[in-house]
Amino acid sequence: MSSDDSPPLDARHTVPERTDVLVVGAGPGGSAAAAYAAAAGRDVVLLDAATFPRDKTCGDGLTPRAVAELGHLGLGDFLTHRPRIDGLALHGWGAHQLVRWPSGRFPAYGSAVSRMELDDAIRALAVSRGARMVQGAKAVDVTMTGDRIAEVVVEGESGRTPIAVDEVIVADGVRSGLGKKLGREWHRETAYGVAARAYVPSGRADDHWMGSHLELRGPDGELLPGYGWVFPLGDVAPGPLPLSGGLLNVGVGALATAKRPAHMALRPILEHYAAMVGDEWAITGTPQLLTSALLPMGGAVTGIAGPNWMLIGDAAACVNPLNGEGIDYALETGRLAVELLADSTDHTTRWRDLLVEHYGLAFSAARRLAGLLTMPQTVPALGRPGIRSARLMSMVVRVMGNLITPDDADLVARAWRTAGRVSTRIDDRPPFS
Repeated sequence: MSSDDSPPLDARHTVPERTDVLVVGAGPGGSAAAAYAAAAGRDVVLLDAATFPRDKTCGDGLTPRAVAELGHLGLGDFLTHRPRIDGLALHGWGAHQLVRWPSGRFPAYGSAVSRMELDDAIRALAVSRGARMVQGAKAVDVTMTGDRIAEVVVEGESGRTPIAVDEVIVADGVRSGLGKKLGREWHRETAYGVAARAYVPSGRADDHWMGSHLELRGPDGELLPGYGWVFPLGDVAPGPLPLSGGLLNVGVGALATAKRPAHMALRPILEHYAAMVGDEWAITGTPQLLTSALLPMGGAVTGIAGPNWMLIGDAAACVNPLNGEGIDYALETGRLAVELLADSTDHTTRWRDLLVEHYGLAFSAARRLAGLLTMPQTVPALGRPGIRSARLMSMVVRVMGNLITPDDADLVARAWRTAGRVSTRIDDRPPFS
């Protein structure tokens, strides 16, 4: 579609009567899927309950793997004037390590962009390629013909409207309302996350490092099973984000399981953490736009596909159990889902098998380790000696950044895959099962 023929990017289109591919949710995964499907010549409708630009609880950090996926999608230039993040500045138990992103298949740098800006940019790309955007409308139900979705019922300002579909990609986030209608179930016996983030003005917003504090303590000094982060966002121009100037994303995340739930008030913990790093990061104001969320992790869901539908991204619990990162998984699963559309007429088992192939071993090992970290005594036992080893921290950053690929044959990669195979064999419920 030429730019002259493109619909206004922010128009609220009425719900069409039918489409080849309906993508529910316009976050990074859903919008990427819509962009890929539209580029492949499919008639695509991209649906979201929000009106864009909209905010989203997120650390805003982009790993090198996410940077690579944005380049593959066609948005490499989008990061040109965004922060270049060379690695992680790790802190804890009186020690400090600067760990660069490892070089290899992926770029040797990451970046950081607010989700309000990132999501809107990917959504706009999908529309520019021909996807029809419907904003302010929520997918609330389905009509089945046999075991296939025939229609998705959409609720908007004018009431409920059915849209006939051939294929559905469900990318409606951590709670996945449509996924639940289709049988999706989140299992909390393995590690999940709770997180909060805010924005603060800073004189170090152009820094080249992501700060990460592995020793997270509450206002009362209690050691918590989680970590704190600081991401430089650069000099943010007035625009979709209702703040501007030099900004940081500052946040805290904690791990929990059904047996060891995280009973903690995130706002005071985040405010305490922001004050703790205030001098180091030249913070000049109080936290703003504080939001929080629950995060299903490590493929801890079942019911992720049917004959003509697939769940992707957060809806499929494609989130790293060690740090809560999900943007790269969202972008990848959006791409993989559209690739599967081209050669599959029944996605029920093929989509699960594909996700297991790509993420199963790593998710199993990572969520088992994350489960250990929900026990207070484990955190200092592993963290205190670990933070003092540059080599070990480099390995940790590589794992946390999802930077080990099936083609990697070095000792760390082989050891991580072996840990995954052992973990999967003893899992009561393997990823995506």
